[in-house]
Amino acid sequence: MNPAVQWITLFYMMLAGTAMGLAYDSYRVLSLKLSFPKWLNALLDLLYWIWAALLVFRMLYAGNQGQLRFYVFLGLFLGVWIYFLIFSVTVRRFVVRLIQSVQYTCRLLWRFIGIVIGWPLLWIWRLVKGTLKLSGRILLFILKLLLRLTKPIWVLPVRWISPYISRFYHSTWVVRISEWISKWRKR
Repeated sequence: MNPAVQWITLFYMMLAGTAMGLAYDSYRVLSLKLSFPKWLNALLDLLYWIWAALLVFRMLYAGNQGQLRFYVFLGLFLGVWIYFLIFSVTVRRFVVRLIQSVQYTCRLLWRFIGIVIGWPLLWIWRLVKGTLKLSGRILLFILKLLLRLTKPIWVLPVRWISPYISRFYHSTWVVRISEWISKWRKR
């Protein structure tokens, strides 16, 4: 194997190590900020390592057709070490700022939707509710007025009939029937 292929493979492995460090830092900050449940953290860890293995093997295959040599491990180590030495703090701050900006944008969008859609719907609901209450009160007032105006028409017949209804209700055969029905229900 010629030295040019070895240097290209070393460079590819350094890029793969840097990408692994970048993905790990981003994933770590996201999982801490968003407080994933433990089972999801375990699943995401597994997915990260599967992704990292596929990335390394793809880069290794692109560099030297998949031949595993000492400089492959050296390149991975150098890539991860350089990433954590130079870029780690910046990337973590960037991911935190990105999460904060996404949260701020979501809150802003939620407020905007509340203002554009929520408030008009609330006003319409209050208008409909107030109109229904007003209509109900007007209808109740009209019914009370009609009852007061028609009181002489319906009160006198009720007063004339009520003694007969009372005698009918307390008659012996109605009392017997009601007792028989109550006994029959208890069975």
